[in-house]
Amino acid sequence: MADVEPLLSASGLALERGGRQLFSGLSVAVRPGQLVQVEGANGAGKTSLLRILAGLSRHGFEGRVTRSAPLLFLGHHPAVKGLLTPRENLRWHPAGEGSHDDSAIEAALAAVGLYGYEDVPAHSLSAGQHRRVNLARLYLSTSPLWLLDEPFTAIDRDGVAALQALFVSHAERGGAVLFTSHQPLAVSYRVDAVVLGAELAA
Repeated sequence: MADVEPLLSASGLALERGGRQLFSGLSVAVRPGQLVQVEGANGAGKTSLLRILAGLSRHGFEGRVTRSAPLLFLGHHPAVKGLLTPRENLRWHPAGEGSHDDSAIEAALAAVGLYGYEDVPAHSLSAGQHRRVNLARLYLSTSPLWLLDEPFTAIDRDGVAALQALFVSHAERGGAVLFTSHQPLAVSYRVDAVVLGAELAA
C-alpha cells in the first residue's frame, strides 16, 4: 500500500497551544483502503489535528498538508440545525458535497435508525438522534476520504457496530477513514494508528 498515492499527506506538523507543545514533527499519510485512528490523551490535540488536515485551520501551526481527493469532515458537534427536519438538514451539506434527492436521504436516515423521523423538527430529537442525522451524511457521501472527530459519541451499541461496518465497507471500496476515538474498532480489518504525544516523548 506504501506505493499508492495518498489521499492526504502531511509532514512536519507542529502545534503549540497556551505555551504547551501538543505535537511536533508529525507526519501522516492516508491511502485508499486505510482506516486510521488518531489516539492520544485528552488535550493531546486530536481535534486540532483533524481540523488542520481538513483545511479548517489555516494558521497557527507549522508543516505542510497535501490533499489529492475530496474529503468529508464531520466534527465532534453535529452540524444539525434545530429548526430544520432531518430531511431538510441532509438535503444540502455545507461542506459542498451537493444536494441529495428524497429517496437517497430516506435510505440514509433508515440506515442510521431514523426511519419515521424524516420530517420531525430536529430540535425535538435527542442528542443521540442528532448524531445519527449527522452520521447519515456518510451514507450520502461521494468523497473518498472521511475525517471524523469522535464519531461514536452518543451512539448506542448497535449504532456503533453499524458505523464500524460502514467504515470497513468504505475502505474496501477504495475509500479511507481517519478518525478520533477513545475506543478501538471491533472489526476484522487492519486499523492503523497515529498516536499523539509519542513523537514528543521519543
